[in-house]
Amino acid sequence: MALNPNKVLKKYYSIKEVSEMLEIPESTLRYWEKEFKEIKPKKNANGVRHYTLDDIEQIKLVNHLVKEKSLTIKGAKTRMKENPQKTTDTHEIVERLKAVREELLAILDELNATPPCGQPL
Repeated sequence: MALNPNKVLKKYYSIKEVSEMLEIPESTLRYWEKEFKEIKPKKNANGVRHYTLDDIEQIKLVNHLVKEKSLTIKGAKTRMKENPQKTTDTHEIVERLKAVREELLAILDELNATPPCGQPL
């Protein structure tokens, strides 16, 4: 799921906001934080996590590898360690293609809802 570029972006997001935004359970976010050094939210004195946009991008990458590519945690760690730039680039391409697909489906829905030329609404 892509972040909405039209929304005002915050500097930090709570674990609840990230969980809802990415549709990933909070427990999974906490687990991935322990397993992947790339995910490192800041914590205040009370231990409350504050995720940056970089953290969110890393979570999206892990989610792509584990949930969409069906890699194990170990496999995802290896992929991110061996070729981090290629892994990130591939993920970004997949995200862009998903966005294009969504736009095309929206256009198709609009076309299907529009009566043919010359026909009354």
